[in-house]
Amino acid sequence: MLFHSSIRKELARSFGATLIVLVTIVMTMMLIRTLGQASVGSVNPAEVTLILGYTMLGQLPILLTMSLFISAVGTLSRMYLESEMVIWLASGKGLRALARPMIRFAWPMFLSVFVLMLIVWPWSNEKIGELKNRYEKRGDLERVAPGQFQESASGLRVFFIDKESIDNKEGKNVFISSTDHNKQSMTSSKTGHVEIIDDEQYLVLEDGQRVEQTIGKTEIKITQFKRYTTQLNPSATTAEKPPLKTVSSLDLFQNPTPGNLGELGWRLGVAFSAFNVIIIALAITSANPRVGRGGNLAQALLIFVVYFNLINLGQTWVGSGKTQLATFFVALHGGVFLLAYTWLTVRHNNWNWRQLLKQARP
Repeated sequence: MLFHSSIRKELARSFGATLIVLVTIVMTMMLIRTLGQASVGSVNPAEVTLILGYTMLGQLPILLTMSLFISAVGTLSRMYLESEMVIWLASGKGLRALARPMIRFAWPMFLSVFVLMLIVWPWSNEKIGELKNRYEKRGDLERVAPGQFQESASGLRVFFIDKESIDNKEGKNVFISSTDHNKQSMTSSKTGHVEIIDDEQYLVLEDGQRVEQTIGKTEIKITQFKRYTTQLNPSATTAEKPPLKTVSSLDLFQNPTPGNLGELGWRLGVAFSAFNVIIIALAITSANPRVGRGGNLAQALLIFVVYFNLINLGQTWVGSGKTQLATFFVALHGGVFLLAYTWLTVRHNNWNWRQLLKQARP
C-alpha cells in the first residue's frame, strides 16, 4: 500500500540520519573518556581503538532505541505540520492504523536490540575488562616508561629506570622506592634485568645500594650489594568476582540472586522499551504550529530520559531486594504500554472529556 510504503521510507531516512548523528556524538564522548583513561595508565594506549569499538557495541542498543523514538516522533511531527496527516485521517486512516507500518519497519530493530542486550552487551564488557586487566597485571618493569616515575601494580613501590627495551627486560640506572612491613626503603643500582624463578618474575639488580628506615624511627641502614633480587608482581591469592555486566544472560537466569535478577531485568527492560517507544511516539505526537517540531522532540527526549531512569531505578530496587523482578517489570513496562495505548485510543477516537461527562449525565 502507498500508505504503508511512504511511512516506512520516511522512517528509514529519518532513522538513518538520527543514528549517524547519535553514534558520532557518543563515539566522540567515548573517545575522550578512553583517551583520558589511557593517559592515567588505566588502559593500553595501543588498544584505545579496540576498547572504543567494544564500548560502542555495548552502547548500540540504547542508541538504536533512542534513534527509533526520535525518528518516529520527527516523522509524525512533519506529517502533522505539513498537513499530510490530515489527508491520511480524512481517507479513513486513524492513528492506530499508523501502528502497523511503523511496527513493520521497526521489528528488525526490536530483534537487534534484544540480541545486543542479551548477548553482545555482556560479551563486549567482558572483552573490555580483559583488556584492562591484562594491561593492569603486566610486569612492573613493563609499566615503567624511560625517564618516568611509575607505581607498581600493588601500589607499594615506585620505579624509575632507563630501559634498553621492553622485550629483553633489561635496564640501566634503576631506582626503587618501596614501603612494606612498616619499613621504607630506597634501592638504586647501575643495571637490572628480569629472571623467571619458579614461574614468578624477579628483578635482579647489580652494583647498587639500599637505604632502609623503619617508620617512626630515625635509624637508617645503608647496604651495598653486588646482586639484589626482588619479586616484581606476586601472584594473586584471591580471585575477584566478575562484575554483573560481564556475566552472560544465561548465567544470570540460572543463578537468580537479587543482583543477577536486577541486571537481567535491566537488559530485558531496555529490549522491551524499544517496542514501547513506538506506541509512545504515536500517542504524544501532535500538531502545534507555535512550537513546531522542536516541541515534540523536546517532549520525546524528556519522556525517554524519565523512562530509562525508571529502568535503572528498577535495577537498583530488584538488586537490593526491595521488589520482585516480575512485579516491577509488569508494573513499569506494562504500565507504560497501557498508558500509551490508552492515550493513543483517546486520540484515535477523538474523545473529549467534556463530551464524556455530558454523556454520563442522566
